[in-house]
Amino acid sequence: MVTSIDAAFNSLQQNIGTEIGVSGWIMIDQPLIDSFGTITQDRQFIHNDPDRALIEAPFGGTIAHGFLILSLASRFAYDTFPEQPGQTMSMNYGFDKIRFLTPVRCGSQVRGRFVTTGVTRKSHTQLLNRSTLSVEIKNGVKPALIAEWLTLAVFDDPALTAP
Repeated sequence: MVTSIDAAFNSLQQNIGTEIGVSGWIMIDQPLIDSFGTITQDRQFIHNDPDRALIEAPFGGTIAHGFLILSLASRFAYDTFPEQPGQTMSMNYGFDKIRFLTPVRCGSQVRGRFVTTGVTRKSHTQLLNRSTLSVEIKNGVKPALIAEWLTLAVFDDPALTAP
C-alpha cells in the first residue's frame, strides 16, 4: 500500500532540479522597512533615515534589511509550495547557505522563486525538503539573495489512521 508520505516522496524525487513555482511580487516600502527596524531594533541609517541615506549611502536612498528580505521566505512559500495530500503541517527547518547579493532599495518589488534540490525521509511521518530560494528584484539584474532552505513536511501517521 502506498501511503501519502510515499506518494509525496516519490513526487518530490521526480521533481528534483525543477522549479516549484514563483510567488507574487511584494512592495518594499519605507513603512515596512521602518517596522522591521523597530521590531528587530536595527535602526541603522541606511534603512531608517531616508534623508541621511540619500547623502551618505551609495544606494540612492534607504535599503531593506537583508533579514527583512529573508523573512519573506515564508510568504513566498505560501504562494508557491503545493500542499501534499496527507500533509498536516510544514515547518522551517533552517538554511544551509544564505547569500545577500544585491541590496533592495526602498520602493522595489521582490518575489521568490523556488527550485527543488532534494528530499530526505526523516521518519515514517516526516520529509525534509531542500530547495533553492532566489529572491528577485523587479527589473533587477541580480537577485537580492539566494538561499538553500530546508523545510520539514509532516504527514498523517499511517499507523494511527489504519482501519
